[in-house]
Amino acid sequence: MTSNIIKASRLLALAMVVGITSLSSTGCTQRSEITWHEPGVYKGSDDPLLAKQQDPQHIEALKERFIMGQSDR
Repeated sequence: MTSNIIKASRLLALAMVVGITSLSSTGCTQRSEITWHEPGVYKGSDDPLLAKQQDPQHIEALKERFIMGQSDR
């Protein structure tokens, strides 16, 4: 009877070791992608608002909006 308890405890210990090992090794499988950034260099997609900022009408509308917002100060 004692040998059955020892076998059961060894089997339980083995199952726990296998379970802990498999759970702890799953975190090591993900690869992380590293993005290297350079100061002053935008590497994203083109911004459609940049073309708008060159339009003189848009610049004038922004100036007028700024003056309206700052006139009460």
